[in-house]
Amino acid sequence: MRIVIAGGHGQIALRLERLLAARGDEVSGIIRKPEQAEDLRAAGAEPVVCDLESATADQVAAHLEGADAAVFAAGAGPGSGTERKTTVDQGAAQLFADAAEQAGVRRFLVVSSMGADREPPPDTDPVFAAYLRAKGAADSYVRQKSGLDWTILRPGRLTDDPGQGMVQLAEHTGRDAVSRDDVAQVLVALLLEPGTAGLVLELISGAMRVEEAVQAVQAVARR
Repeated sequence: MRIVIAGGHGQIALRLERLLAARGDEVSGIIRKPEQAEDLRAAGAEPVVCDLESATADQVAAHLEGADAAVFAAGAGPGSGTERKTTVDQGAAQLFADAAEQAGVRRFLVVSSMGADREPPPDTDPVFAAYLRAKGAADSYVRQKSGLDWTILRPGRLTDDPGQGMVQLAEHTGRDAVSRDDVAQVLVALLLEPGTAGLVLELISGAMRVEEAVQAVQAVARR
């Protein structure tokens, strides 16, 4: 498979790139800063320098030509303000979806966030509230794309703990943590299971092996 990942230098993206490269897949990672390129090459991915905050859909679509799947794993990141939550977590996600549809890349995965499906509580930090609203708006936009076989993944609180390959994956899981290693493993499994298209899934650590968890949600969706 050829997979293009937006936000290719992100912590989840780098883990995903290593896993896909180890499988023998052809992986490209879209990055904003040229100095990040060597980290992607070390992970087995081909770096593509493209600023999703300023690029056009045509420009991004050119990088997606011939791909089998696309993954949006970009984010404004820690320390960014409310404005970049809108331009990256929402705007770049919508642009990437438009570009994928234009390039004919049907399989489309989004790394979203738990809590993106509801209005944040009044006491939520304003920047984090803006992040959740941006993620929710992007998710809603992607779900309206008839030209994409999309799956939206909403992990719980992210940790850098070593992955155990044991998760809980469902429409609603309840709040808890999950390691970035395990998020990356789940993304690989979702890419390999087109039957999960059209699902919005929450993810936390759990008691089921990743492959079994993905098969289980796919079975539920068929009912």
